[in-house]
Amino acid sequence: MDKPLFEFAPYHILMAGCGLVIIVAYWLPRWISGKEPAASGLLIIGGLAVFGILPGVPQVFSPVNRPGFWELASEFAVIIALFGTGIRIDRITGKGLWTPTVRLLAIAMPLCMIAVAAIGVGAGLALGSAILLAAVLAPTDPVLAADVQVGAPLKGKEHPVRFALTAEAGLNDGLAFPFVYLAIIVVTMGMDLSAWGWEWLGFYLVYKIAVGVIAGVVAGKLLGGALFSFPRDNPLAETGSGVIAMAGVLFTYGMTELFEGYGFIAAFVMGVVLRLQEHEHEFHGRLHSFSEALEHAVTAILLVLLGGAIPDLLPYLGWREAIIGVALIFVIRPAFGMLSLLGTSLSVKQRGVVAFYGVRGMGSIYYLAYAAGQIDLQDSGHLWATVTFAIVLSTVVHGFSAGSVVSAATVEGGERAE
Repeated sequence: MDKPLFEFAPYHILMAGCGLVIIVAYWLPRWISGKEPAASGLLIIGGLAVFGILPGVPQVFSPVNRPGFWELASEFAVIIALFGTGIRIDRITGKGLWTPTVRLLAIAMPLCMIAVAAIGVGAGLALGSAILLAAVLAPTDPVLAADVQVGAPLKGKEHPVRFALTAEAGLNDGLAFPFVYLAIIVVTMGMDLSAWGWEWLGFYLVYKIAVGVIAGVVAGKLLGGALFSFPRDNPLAETGSGVIAMAGVLFTYGMTELFEGYGFIAAFVMGVVLRLQEHEHEFHGRLHSFSEALEHAVTAILLVLLGGAIPDLLPYLGWREAIIGVALIFVIRPAFGMLSLLGTSLSVKQRGVVAFYGVRGMGSIYYLAYAAGQIDLQDSGHLWATVTFAIVLSTVVHGFSAGSVVSAATVEGGERAE
C-alpha cells in the first residue's frame, strides 16, 4: 500500500486551524483579563498566525484572485447580520430617536466618501477606483462590534447611543450600494453624466432603495402573520424554531434582488417590522439567539480566512494604503461624525462615541468582491490591501475598546428600553 498512514490533507488542516483559532479567540480574553472584548481582532490575527506564517499550511483563497468566494460568503454573512440587527430593536418611535441616525447617513456618510475618494485620487488611484474605495469603506458593520449595539429583544440597552450605531449599521450597508454602482459606471462609461446620470439617479439611487424598503415591510408583515397568527390555534412561533424566519430572510432577499431592489435594505427592514409583530412574544428572544449564533459563526470563519489571506495582500500594502485606513478610522469618520451630530440631544461625550465607533467589516469585503466580479479592476490588489488594512485596524481598535467606552457613555441618562 503506497498511501501514507498519516495523510495531512490541506482541507482538514484548514478545518482544524479554523476551529483552533476561533476557540482561542473567544477563550483567551477571559483567561487574561476576565473580560470578553470583541473577538474579531483576535480572529484575524489568529488566521494570520495559523495560515499565513506556519510553513506547510495551505494558503487561503486570495481575494485578489478569487473574489467570487468572498462575494458569496460575505453576502450571506451580511444578510443574516442585517436581519439580526433589525430584530434587536425594541422600539422605532420616540422624540428625536432617529435624528442621529439620519444625520449619520445623510451628512457623515457622503462626506466620508468624498474625503476617502479625494485621498484615493491623491494617492494615485484612478477616479473610478477611488470612488469604489470610498463606497466600499462607507458601510459600518452590523456584527463585528456587538458591544456598541442595542441589547437582545426585551433586554433593554436601548440608549440613544446604541440605537444610533445599530440603526446606522443596519441601513448604510444597503445605502452604500448606489455608490458602488456609480464607481462601476464611471469605470466602464467614463464621466459623461449625460449618458448615464439620470439612469443612476432614478434607478440605482431611488428605485432600488424604494423596492428594498417596500419589500422589507411587506415581507416582515407577511412572515409575522405566518409566525404568530395563521393558523391561530397552532402558529409557527410556538414551535420555537428560528429556521423559519431565516428561510423568510433568504426568500425576501432573493425576491428583492429579482425585482432589482437592494436586498440588504430589505433584510434589515424585514427584521425591524417582524420585531414589531406580537412585540412581547418570547419567540423574538429565541429568534435573536438563533440568528446571533449563526451570524457569529459565519463571520468568525470568514475573519479567520481573511487573516490567512493577509500575506497575499502584503505586497500591495504601502504607506499610501495605510494612510487611507488610518485617516478613515481616526480622522475622517470621527470628524464628520461629530459634525453631523451637532444640534442633537446627545452630549458631547456621546457624540464622540457615536462618531468614533464606525466599525468596518463584512460589508466592505462584499462590495469590493462584487465590484471585482463586475469589472476589471486595475488597482485590485491595492484596493484589497487598503480595505483589509482598514478592517484589521478597525476590529482591533474598535473591538478591544468598544465595551468599556460605550458602556461608560450610556451611563448618562441610563440604558433605556422604553
